[in-house]
Amino acid sequence: MNAPLPLRYAEHLARDRRRSAHTVRAYRATAERLLAFLRGHWGGEPDAAALAAVGAADLRAYLAHRRSEGLGNASAARELSAVRGFLRFVAGERAELPRLRGPKVKKGVPRPISPQEAVALAEEVSEDAAEPWIAARDLAVLLLLYGAGLRIGEAVRLTGAALPLGETLRVTGKRDKTRIVPLLPQVRAAVEDYARICPYGVAGEAPLFRGAKGGPLPPGAIRKAVRRARVRLGLSERTTPHALRHSFATHLLGRGADLRALQELLGHASLSSTQIYTAVDAAHLLDVYRNAHPRA
Repeated sequence: MNAPLPLRYAEHLARDRRRSAHTVRAYRATAERLLAFLRGHWGGEPDAAALAAVGAADLRAYLAHRRSEGLGNASAARELSAVRGFLRFVAGERAELPRLRGPKVKKGVPRPISPQEAVALAEEVSEDAAEPWIAARDLAVLLLLYGAGLRIGEAVRLTGAALPLGETLRVTGKRDKTRIVPLLPQVRAAVEDYARICPYGVAGEAPLFRGAKGGPLPPGAIRKAVRRARVRLGLSERTTPHALRHSFATHLLGRGADLRALQELLGHASLSSTQIYTAVDAAHLLDVYRNAHPRA
């Protein structure tokens, strides 16, 4: 007996598209919601042939139903993207899908923090740690985000195989894509200091960064520490671990980094993802102008 379509779609995303576990769960849930809606909308069980014939009116009705449940523009746009992916999986890659314009989503501009704030945040988190090795760990993780542009998930997935560190670090990012990032001496020293005093060892394929009880370090532990530190420092609630990565990108661009090179450093699949930082840099320049110009 064939597995349900949402399950087969999830397996396809994980196996063939190499999507993250979070994305697979979200897209499978969307497929299940769509099928549940169509059962009531059509008054029958939607099979593969029926799904291949889904029209724009059906999709508009589904989105209207989801919007009635409180879905905002950005979430509705993601929902429509997931639905299209599911329908394409069912009907085949060459199938003609109904044309439906998604809701307009205003692109948010990441808010970077200054180099001084980034360093102060990392040091404040470190100083608040319960034990010296945890202080060294938190400092190393946050410097990897700001000094090398890693995502928090990429940092905590590093293993002991990364040691000994050289001038570059191989990072596995989204969809298991690997990239090489340069390491500043200060970042390298912070990671090595942590590795030297970590009580659980950091050899081989074991996690490089450990939680307080020796297991893999959960990203939430770093996010929680940053939340406490930013309150003490009086920083915005937008000052998150991911803001350090935004700051890395913005500061490099402000110093003349090439967009293509920045794309490689950040591990973005497309240049359009990187181009948002040109808006960040322009917004920063405008802030400087408004604060400094006598006529502003």
